[in-house]
Amino acid sequence: MVAEGILMSHVVFGVLGVLGGIWVFAEVLHVSESNMKRIKYASIATAMLIWLSYLLGGYWYVEYYGADKAIIKSGPWPWAHSFIMEVKEHIFFSLLLLGTFLPIAVYGNSLHADRSARNLVLTVSGLIVFIGLGMEGFGAVIAMGVKMGLLAG
Repeated sequence: MVAEGILMSHVVFGVLGVLGGIWVFAEVLHVSESNMKRIKYASIATAMLIWLSYLLGGYWYVEYYGADKAIIKSGPWPWAHSFIMEVKEHIFFSLLLLGTFLPIAVYGNSLHADRSARNLVLTVSGLIVFIGLGMEGFGAVIAMGVKMGLLAG
């Protein structure tokens, strides 16, 4: 039961991190002096949620993924681990870096006055959303690989 809770928390925090990226993106599209405080809070929340997802997912991977990996590799979808999980493991670090950079970009600039700073934050938050959705999709394929392995066994 603990393993499932950790795995679900990993997914929930990842989804919330993506939503945080959307929140920052939408706020920056309509940036003004009055919403800068929300943008700052949203950027910090996004970074924290991405880090929480990473820490929980990393712990789960080290402690519990071995059994799932064996099921996937012995089942009809071995590529769900050998390709999808390997790609996810490496691409996720760019998401972690972007999430960490987001509040730095927000706090270090006057977004309502500087168009290039605004474009930077829009690009970073947009990439967080795009890559985060990819991570969610990759996770779904990996989960399906486990299911296919169990059904085939």
